Amino acid sequence: MRSKDEVSSKRVAYLAWDRTTRWFHWINLLCVLALVVLGLAILNEKSFGVSADGKILLKTLHVYVGYVFTINLTWRLTWAFVGSSRARWLALLPIGRGYTEALRQYVRGLWQGAPPGYLGHNPLGRLMVTALLLVLATQAVTGLVLAGTDLYKPPFGGIIAEWVTNGDPEKLANLTPGSKDAVDPVAYDEMRSFRKPFVTTHEYSFYTLIVLILVHVAAVVITEIREKNSLVSAMLSGEKTFTEAPIDELEPPDSG
Repeated sequence: MRSKDEVSSKRVAYLAWDRTTRWFHWINLLCVLALVVLGLAILNEKSFGVSADGKILLKTLHVYVGYVFTINLTWRLTWAFVGSSRARWLALLPIGRGYTEALRQYVRGLWQGAPPGYLGHNPLGRLMVTALLLVLATQAVTGLVLAGTDLYKPPFGGIIAEWVTNGDPEKLANLTPGSKDAVDPVAYDEMRSFRKPFVTTHEYSFYTLIVLILVHVAAVVITEIREKNSLVSAMLSGEKTFTEAPIDELEPPDSG
């Protein structure tokens, strides 16, 4: 019987994730954590006894973190067009020639306890990535709209401010978040009706994102335990390790 050292010595490191992908992952994680905490505080502001000014502060912080989140997500989506092979759309989404068969083989291997090794996202992982990107993009878009309707922040805040004041220069100069003193009542009610579906979508996407994150973390932990290919540490080092060449190997083993 081979010792643990002998088995581990057979493992080879492959470059899986480029630096941009890794930076996106951790910035996104920090932003989502901050947005979740702030979002829960806003949703439960009455239970926490948050004042009117405190609520505006929470929303302002939420918006500023949301800007970082949106810029980071936009860069990642752009990187999917110009980045390394495993960062591109063809390696992220459940598309491309042979995907269905690859998914079938992976599920069969998973059921048998010996799933094929993937350097990038495995076929099931690509389904999760697609769901996460859709929800994250939904949160970003609806969040930007709400930043305009709540706090009159860019990129839509100027348009919303013009709307609720009917373009009156004096009202525009005195318009402040959380106050109705400088708004036209009819225009403001129209804006609030326009805003409502964005609020609903943002809130339900928020809950969906929480569920997806929990499933994602569980899947990563299970895959790490079963496949032992350094899946977790790969988002720090960029490298995964395998005893056999991964079936989607596109680059030579890392020499370092």
